[in-house]
Amino acid sequence: MFGLKHKIWTTIMVVALCTIVIGTGLTYFLYEQFYVEKQRATLVMQGEELENFYHTSQAKQEFLQRVAWTDQTSDANVLYTEDPMMLSAGIPAEGFSDTSLITFEERQQLLEGDQITFIRQHPRFDQDILAVTIPLLQEDQLEGAIFLYMPLTAMEEPFQSIRLVLFIFLIVLLIVITWIGLKMTDHLIKPLKEMETISYQMAQGDFSKRIIVSKQDEIGNLSNSFNTLAASLEEVDQKRREFLQNVSHELRTPLSYIKGYTEVLQEDFVDEKSRENYLSIINNEVARLIRLVNDLLDLAQLEDDSYPMKDEPLPYAQLILDVVERFELFAKQKQVTIEVEVDHDIVVSGDADRLEQVVSNLLDNAIRYTPNGEKILVGLAQEDNQAQLLIQDDGPGIPKEDLPKVVERFYRVNSARTRKEGGTGIGLSIVYQIIKKHKGDLTIESEEGKGTTVKITIPQFS
Repeated sequence: MFGLKHKIWTTIMVVALCTIVIGTGLTYFLYEQFYVEKQRATLVMQGEELENFYHTSQAKQEFLQRVAWTDQTSDANVLYTEDPMMLSAGIPAEGFSDTSLITFEERQQLLEGDQITFIRQHPRFDQDILAVTIPLLQEDQLEGAIFLYMPLTAMEEPFQSIRLVLFIFLIVLLIVITWIGLKMTDHLIKPLKEMETISYQMAQGDFSKRIIVSKQDEIGNLSNSFNTLAASLEEVDQKRREFLQNVSHELRTPLSYIKGYTEVLQEDFVDEKSRENYLSIINNEVARLIRLVNDLLDLAQLEDDSYPMKDEPLPYAQLILDVVERFELFAKQKQVTIEVEVDHDIVVSGDADRLEQVVSNLLDNAIRYTPNGEKILVGLAQEDNQAQLLIQDDGPGIPKEDLPKVVERFYRVNSARTRKEGGTGIGLSIVYQIIKKHKGDLTIESEEGKGTTVKITIPQFS
């Protein structure tokens, strides 16, 4: 199987060979079409000048001298004969033979007064020639003919230097194409090789490597995309590791409690009051484990894009009031007052169970972290065809640097306090995913010592 580098080189060489063949062919085409045609026109012009001189000269000897002069001073060889059937009887005398210079058909054209032009191998001269034959007519009677010819080898002499230049040009062109091919191959193959190497390292679990991007083209864009992918995978891997660490840590604490108190209960010296206390602790830790597992399963389902979410119209205000009513007893136990102000005309489209879960999580957090004797404000209003839920507490607040992270799994501003309050550290992550699936927004505003305000905005039903 041929690699990409071999394919690129094959393409480059095919293009180079095609360029050379086309260039060479074009050169000879121009030679045939232009230079040879120019020489033919020159022969015709010289022949017609001799024809004019033939008709205007006073004596035949003057014409013959003019023919001889033209033969000596021009690049053409010039012959004259009075017998078109045997042009070889003309002048100059050197090299004459009985071989006719023209064919029978061409002799017929001369008899009709037509000029004759041809390029062919001629047996009289034993070489390829370009020839023009001019008939000499007097009162429509053929009195003779002028035969002008040039060996093609003589016409090719000016092209010898051109051939040398062409050969040098083709060599230079081949070198340039080879150099361009090397650069192009390096440009294309190097980042791909880097991607191959880094991909292998990523498969081994190393996501730290990146491709150095030096070009702003398609390969550069591909390298940038690959680096973005690597960064995303590194982030996912980091979150996976953190998730495993967090889950292990979250499970270790209650399991340690359960194991420790179970071992104590197995001892005979434990009195009944202590036994009940230890069993209560074990029960609380088991309940916490159950909540943690349920939250993890819930979050995993919500993070799945294929998770089915109901979409039906529902009275948002009544849903909120139902949740507040369930939390009244919990709030009274902490001496916290819940003030509610909702717009009963608001109808939203969504999953009632999931939206109820959102309100429950937020209200539970607000009550847990609000000091005794303080109050919580729950409001629902319309804003730009959006339903905005607001839950405001007078709790300890969240540091500014922690606000962007509070929706991350297992992130806690105060780990000890959160565990003491019974939280799993996943509640806001679940809220965020539910609101995201409802095409809404979650905004958290907080200031240390002054409380926290959570705003949930989702589209109204239309």
